Amino acid sequence: QVQVEESGGGLVQAGGSLRLSCEASGFTLDSAAIGWFRQAPGKEREGVSCISSSDGTSYIKDSLKDRFTISKDNARNTVYLQMNNLQPEDTGNYTCAAVRRPWVHCSAYVTYYANGMQYWGKGTQVTVPS
Repeated sequence: QVQVEESGGGLVQAGGSLRLSCEASGFTLDSAAIGWFRQAPGKEREGVSCISSSDGTSYIKDSLKDRFTISKDNARNTVYLQMNNLQPEDTGNYTCAAVRRPWVHCSAYVTYYANGMQYWGKGTQVTVPS
């Protein structure tokens, strides 16, 4: 079964850190790009980050570059989103998604072509109280 599953969310105080995981099954990361999206209550979903399939290049939303990093472990078939110095505005449901054999860089899917992602996880909640 082809799917992705997130884990690692939780409640963290402002200034804290979390590492989210996105584990893929049914396919390997060397043939798929993985993207992270988040949606805060009452707001639209936004693209956060992605990592490409072949060369491992990545994208992070400009406003998050100094706090978030993305990486992947092909052996574990897992992508990680490291989030540091979390703030209340980071609260939301974080979802990972995959596209197999992407025809453009993953940043395109995260910024304006989210509908091109093929497999979506159920999300993991991140809460940073104000």
